[in-house]
Amino acid sequence: MARKILACDDEAAILRLVQTNLERAGYDVATAADGREALEKLGAERPDLVILDVMMPYVDGFGILQEIRRDPATRDLPVILLTAKSTDADTLRGWQEGADSYLTKPFNPKELLAFVDRIFAALEGPPVSTEATP
Repeated sequence: MARKILACDDEAAILRLVQTNLERAGYDVATAADGREALEKLGAERPDLVILDVMMPYVDGFGILQEIRRDPATRDLPVILLTAKSTDADTLRGWQEGADSYLTKPFNPKELLAFVDRIFAALEGPPVSTEATP
């Protein structure tokens, strides 16, 4: 079964770009166009990873990230912030709020895919050997 990703961005072209590239890579992608919709879909879709824009209507990406980290059901959910907010202070805030990765716009879709793949590889951990050790 494909891993599910919730992609959240209020720019339709960015959201389509993210969705198309992730789906081509074999991921199941749900989308949200604003912070309120993102919070609704977070519960309904039960994603394995969330990609958040920071500057969105109703609830910004930092607010959504705070909600994710507060809720015991989602606190360990991997989150990538994908945003035009590129100052050192913004990046630091993203890390302090608990983002797993921080990628600034404009971005290379291959780089985003590499971040996603790396997060999922880390979640799976190293292969477990079934061979007995002496």
